[in-house]
Amino acid sequence: MSFSNLFDSGFKKRNEDHFAAIVRVAMSDGIINDEEKAFLDRLATRLDISEHDYAEILKDYKNHPVNAPHSYDNRLERLYDLSRMVWADDIEGPNQHWLLEKLCVGLGFHAQNVKYIADKALALAYDKVDLDTFIDEMKNMNK
Repeated sequence: MSFSNLFDSGFKKRNEDHFAAIVRVAMSDGIINDEEKAFLDRLATRLDISEHDYAEILKDYKNHPVNAPHSYDNRLERLYDLSRMVWADDIEGPNQHWLLEKLCVGLGFHAQNVKYIADKALALAYDKVDLDTFIDEMKNMNK
């Protein structure tokens, strides 16, 4: 196996794990509604998740680890996706908030700050801000 194949498989695995984390948020209430399904379909395309892998992840999403990106901006991008998924069904449930906090830790945010990070992320998702605004607001939330 060549070095480039190793990189490609690692990148693919991280995308699958990220997708599985978002499926986990969608399934926190036990179902995936039409809006969540549409979001998952768009995200699967963006993350280059095949139909076969999509189906396998839906069946086995809990067995995928939450891999923290090394870059802070990449962590914020993943948080943006997760926050939008939590709001996809327009219900702010305690289980969904708890799960977002847990995934924040998995993404590499400090455990002492995840409540504030999740609160801010959910507020921005509620406001339907774009990715650039989300990143800017998250970076400057303590100013």
